[in-house]
Amino acid sequence: MKHLKIKWTTLILVLFAILMLGACHKKVAPPPPPPPPPAVAPTASITANPATVDKGQSITLTWQTTNATDVSIDFIGSVDANGSKSVTPDQSTTYRLVAHGAGGTQDATTRVTVNAPPASAVSPVAVDNSTEEDLFGRQIKDLYFDYDKADIRTDAQSAIQADVQFLNQHPNVRFTVEGHCDERGSTEYNLALGTNRAEAVKNALVQAGINASRIKTLSYGKEKPFCTEATENCWQQNRVGHFVYEK
Repeated sequence: MKHLKIKWTTLILVLFAILMLGACHKKVAPPPPPPPPPAVAPTASITANPATVDKGQSITLTWQTTNATDVSIDFIGSVDANGSKSVTPDQSTTYRLVAHGAGGTQDATTRVTVNAPPASAVSPVAVDNSTEEDLFGRQIKDLYFDYDKADIRTDAQSAIQADVQFLNQHPNVRFTVEGHCDERGSTEYNLALGTNRAEAVKNALVQAGINASRIKTLSYGKEKPFCTEATENCWQQNRVGHFVYEK
């Protein structure tokens, strides 16, 4: 009986030793990873060279940043992390650089002074003593016609517009449109042709908004030529609707 008790005691001790040995070899959990290092704040700097210029002159902006993923400059926009750029400011300007990164935002500024040009001496305004008749004679454009025609030519439209502009600016001006012809053809025929030319000019002005009561018409035919040579250039000068100021 004593021998059996010893056997059981030995068996229990062996089992206990086995259990303890297994507990000693149990897997240990690894330690947690270390936290990531804190993000480094960006740095930024910007300079202008030269810092003072006259209006119209250029300056060079130069900038540097670190730890930045997005860099911009006022009045320019997005730029590289480091660089330079030539600009021509119209007036005194403060350029502000902003650098964004994982560690935050940093900015820097530089000031450019633009000297305004010196005020030029104001020239005295010339006094125009021209009378309305003088202005009429300088600014009103005659209208020219093709041979044996009384139609307003296409190239006369700019002259009509200039005449209408002047007459609208001087609503009290009254005038006569004289119809003239070159020397070819009979006196009677050219008087009729001159009348048609003067009336064509009047109708064009009325259609453009000029009151018909301001306009008289008169035909001289070929009796009052502006040029007396028998050449095409001279004849062209005589085929005209001529404006005369009414005093």
